[in-house]
Amino acid sequence: MNGRERLIADAVLAALLLLVPAFLLHSNSRFAGSLAGFVLGASAAALMILLLAYPLIKHSTRLKGLVTRCVSMSALLAFHAYAGIVAAFLALLHTGHKLQSPLGIGLLTSMLIVVITGFVGRYYLPQTAMELRQQQSHLATLRSAYEHTAAAMSSPDRDQRDGPGMHARVLQDVPLLQLVDGISDVEAAIGSREAVKKVFMQWIGLHVVAAIVMYALLVVHVASEVYYGLRWLA
Repeated sequence: MNGRERLIADAVLAALLLLVPAFLLHSNSRFAGSLAGFVLGASAAALMILLLAYPLIKHSTRLKGLVTRCVSMSALLAFHAYAGIVAAFLALLHTGHKLQSPLGIGLLTSMLIVVITGFVGRYYLPQTAMELRQQQSHLATLRSAYEHTAAAMSSPDRDQRDGPGMHARVLQDVPLLQLVDGISDVEAAIGSREAVKKVFMQWIGLHVVAAIVMYALLVVHVASEVYYGLRWLA
């Protein structure tokens, strides 16, 4: 993930989460049943259905072979990610910042969990893995320099082989105490990132479970709206 994509991901997730406190500032109990609310809700539901295209294509060899002739899997994944964000925005606006039933609360909660875990898997987990590899490479370099310096200090015949000035130059160029401090700092940072990565690795299970719950509640929500009638038509 490049810097531009990271900035977009951070901004969109922050904006989405900032919409949640708006429930405390503004609410309209009749907006969801109005024409505008219906359009927003129907658009969100349509996008949520389109989100299923990526996992279906990914896990179907036949479909994958047909679709990837025109569209790459990376493009489908990008659509899956950004369509999910737009659907979440539309769904939050559809509520009119007023939740009157456990069904709506459950649907909104599961939707937010799906979006957040999707962001973790799509952006933050690869970023954490890349930074962890960089720190491990840096740690290997520091350890190599430490071993080289320690060998220079512990070898009595090194001055005879390399010259009397080489030993002093090695110690001057790479101070031993700074190497020890650097290794300690990098090891602590790697330990922290490995702990974060271990937590992030659980994202896929939570993402799938939350998505199943979200779609089940969405079906019940749409069915109840159709059963009890669309208020804006009355």
